[in-house]
Amino acid sequence: MARTARIEHDLVGDKEVPADAYYGVHTVRAVENFAITGSTIARFPDLIVALAAVKQAAAQANRDLGLLPPDIAGAIIGACEEIRAGRLHEQFVVDPVQGGAGTSTNMNANEVIANRALEILGHPRGFHDVIHPLDHVNVGQSTNDVYPTAVRLALVASLRRLGDSLGALATAFTDKATDFGDVLKMGRTQLQDAVPMTLGQEFTTYAVMIEEDRRRLTEAAALLLESHLGGTAIGTGINGHPRYAELACAYLAEISGEPVRPAGDFIEATQDCGAFVQLSGVLKRVAVKLSKTCNDLRLMSSGPTAGLGEINLPPVQAGSSIMPGKVNPVIPEVVNQVAFEVIGNDLTVTMAAEAGQLQLNAFEPVIAYSLLRSLNQLRAACDTLAVRCVPGITANREHLRDTVHRSVGLVTALVPHIGYAAATTLARRALATGRGIKELATEEGLLTAEELETILRPENLTGQAPEPDAPAVLPA
Repeated sequence: MARTARIEHDLVGDKEVPADAYYGVHTVRAVENFAITGSTIARFPDLIVALAAVKQAAAQANRDLGLLPPDIAGAIIGACEEIRAGRLHEQFVVDPVQGGAGTSTNMNANEVIANRALEILGHPRGFHDVIHPLDHVNVGQSTNDVYPTAVRLALVASLRRLGDSLGALATAFTDKATDFGDVLKMGRTQLQDAVPMTLGQEFTTYAVMIEEDRRRLTEAAALLLESHLGGTAIGTGINGHPRYAELACAYLAEISGEPVRPAGDFIEATQDCGAFVQLSGVLKRVAVKLSKTCNDLRLMSSGPTAGLGEINLPPVQAGSSIMPGKVNPVIPEVVNQVAFEVIGNDLTVTMAAEAGQLQLNAFEPVIAYSLLRSLNQLRAACDTLAVRCVPGITANREHLRDTVHRSVGLVTALVPHIGYAAATTLARRALATGRGIKELATEEGLLTAEELETILRPENLTGQAPEPDAPAVLPA
């Protein structure tokens, strides 16, 4: 019969490890100790790829410095390249939320890489006299510089994709703004009629807000690309070669394709979670603005007969098990819910960052878990909104035009011509009688029909009239 387990040893004692597993004793204990989320770090492939990139950079640096024999370094590098290409991700089985500041994640990576490297050299898994997870894969390293560096790289990779998704969503709103460029409607403040605008202007605003947030994400990514790899336990670089940090950082930049740079002070960088707090705040900002946008879409599409009914969202599924024909704004609703979770994750990150003590923050695993989930879910929410909602939105043009003509908000455009007091009286009368502003202003002789026609042109009401030519000579 095939052997079902192998025996491995650590400081706690002997432990059975599944014979076919690439992970080892440290990982098995972590799986037993931290059954918290019901998930594993394999749920976050960016983190696995980043861990492999860090370990590969370390192996290349240690090879150059003579700290790893070329054949062992080559096998470790080969294993890391395979993992970066997507192999063996299922072997990363520890829970993302764990005690030990990420030690279990680092151990899981060390063991998988060591066992795959052994296979590359023709040895069986667990034969650690040849390649040891700690003495070889982890040489010159500590969880305290490896894990945060990998988390930062993983966050940057996920940030890049979120930026792409935000860009696609902004484009969807811009395209829709072009479609709605000539659709006149009433703007509102505090849910009350304000002044006219176009539906195109309203949708342009959503695109502009999203693009602003994309720029903030780029700024947050730059902060994450500062590395203290080589600082080892607390940033002093104990057990590391004097040239290791410089070499490892250069190799990591080459491997990852990101402009990774050494931190100015490794001791400070080992304990500082400021970049994570900054990113979390930006993600909360994205979530808040996306949620506000979806609130608008739900409100504008409310009805279809007893609400605002200004726009129609595409019907994507039946809305009720009891009310036939009902269609709900389910896509904006799901984006709202993602936003709520991201906002909650920001509080988790804030509390975990604040809870650090002295030379290390032990709570970076929950910071990483919260940020990676926020990034993944925001990206999915943006993609869903961009594909399944925004392109299919239509405008109820006639209804919107009628609301403008019936709204007392038109009176604001008359203030420069008849004064605030007269405009107020006119507005009160319009509200009391239900008659239109234009009709009453003509009847009372405040303005002629021709004057009103000019003042109330859509381009004048919405700030889209061409600017008059500037005078050639300024008046004396």
